Amino acid sequence: MTDSSSTGSVVLLGCGRLGSAILEGWLATGTVAPSDLIILSRSAAPTAEAARALGARINPPSEALSGARALVLAVKPASWREALGPLVAGLPQETPIVSVMAGVGSADIAAVAQRPVVRVMPTTAVAQARGVAALWAADPAARETARGLFDPIADVVDLDEESVMDVATGVAGSAPAFIYAFVQALARAGAAQGLAPDAAARLARGALRSAGAGAETGAALEDLVARIASPGGTTRAGLDAMESGDDLDGAARAAVDAAVQRARAISG
Repeated sequence: MTDSSSTGSVVLLGCGRLGSAILEGWLATGTVAPSDLIILSRSAAPTAEAARALGARINPPSEALSGARALVLAVKPASWREALGPLVAGLPQETPIVSVMAGVGSADIAAVAQRPVVRVMPTTAVAQARGVAALWAADPAARETARGLFDPIADVVDLDEESVMDVATGVAGSAPAFIYAFVQALARAGAAQGLAPDAAARLARGALRSAGAGAETGAALEDLVARIASPGGTTRAGLDAMESGDDLDGAARAAVDAAVQRARAISG
């Protein structure tokens, strides 16, 4: 539900995949009232048009930014300066910039915005209010503003240092795609063993849902594994096969390391 104590508009700059997911989550949960939303986007994203129908403003005159309580920066890292720079003069001085971009440091954003900066790295499951989001900010007030925007749509994890944001991106922001890719591989393996491809895909997707249900209990990950992998059983045999050549940890390290290096290349 919308927090009645929060006044002013929320500006969403960029409505691509992640921006649209955030917007969809806000609309579904009432985190931000549509009448308090300003969406700045070069293209007419379907989610933005749905928000417009509910009362959001799309690309209004710059004067509309004068009442902004937060600006969420959701453009591609390569174009953020071009997108944000012309807007800065129209924003209130205390308006925090909430960046959901990978690889762009707060110091660079603050140098352009001259305002407090919060970095948030959410997963696209924020669209269903089932995301997870790493959050870092040096400014306590800005941090709480960002928390108010993301708590209703994600499990918000506070980071002590901005330096680990790239790692959080690899572990959470990018990881759903890694997990989906593994589920795809499981489906292909099942088909190779004789299952019909459609059946293999349905079974693998069902296994992913089952794993997600277990994760939501809050049980330790090692306990979740142990509940299924009884000694001498089929699950234990499969896990042993994945672990025998460091395949499991090795693949995870390679994926996270590559994501971190890419994020650092963007910031560099």
